[in-house]
Amino acid sequence: MSELRFVRLGFGEQAVEYQEAWQKQREVHAARFEDRVPDTCLLLEHPPVYTAGRRTADSERPLDGTPVIDVDRGGKITWHGPGQLVGYPIQKLPRPVDVVAHVRRLEDALIRTARDFGVETTRVEGRSGVWVLGDPVDQRPSLGGLSLDFDPRLQDEEFDARLNGPEYAPSNAGQRREDRKLAAIGIRVAKGVTMHGFALNVNPDNTWFDRIVPCGIRDAGVTSLSSELGREITIEEVLPVVEKHLREILEGAELAPRAVEPQSAAAAPV
Repeated sequence: MSELRFVRLGFGEQAVEYQEAWQKQREVHAARFEDRVPDTCLLLEHPPVYTAGRRTADSERPLDGTPVIDVDRGGKITWHGPGQLVGYPIQKLPRPVDVVAHVRRLEDALIRTARDFGVETTRVEGRSGVWVLGDPVDQRPSLGGLSLDFDPRLQDEEFDARLNGPEYAPSNAGQRREDRKLAAIGIRVAKGVTMHGFALNVNPDNTWFDRIVPCGIRDAGVTSLSSELGREITIEEVLPVVEKHLREILEGAELAPRAVEPQSAAAAPV
């Protein structure tokens, strides 16, 4: 069991510029690697900014040339901004690091947080983050007066919602009763210490996501606690709940290195 320290960097009018927070992460990461500080989770809001992980494709970036900060985390492009609670858990893990287990722990904490506010969420196989599941396809409302048989997204793998009107926008996925992401997760591990983390949509303007292909996913959308509940939820309300569940899960976890399959004699290089 390891102590977890929380640092609230700035919210609202004191929201922290992305580059400034990224530098702070580097500093804490170095200190954690050298055991000068305990495991630390930075919590904050950012002013509006698009960030792109290493796997982001050019076709997923804003069409209007809006600046994007390329970062060293996994995952693809996303947006950060007001109304979104961002957390950067900087934690030392046994090597070889089990990255999937770390992501699952973050997802668990956010699923518990959403449940405390009355929103049921889950994981989606093959897609990191925390999701509100939509209705079965045959029970969803039709788009633009067309039946689902004519939904262009079913026929075109490169369908681009940005060019096809608000009825296809990621921010309107709730109205379409489709799967929608409540919290995104993207991390990096260096020297056995984690960086980056999660972004939980509390009460943001989700139309910011309509300029991009969020996380590279074209057949689902985004949501927030406020959107799902139909009432205003604030960062101030969510902060202590997120801290409680992160502390329970990250401090209480039985950390283990990633299992490595032993190399058989037949497979060993000559």
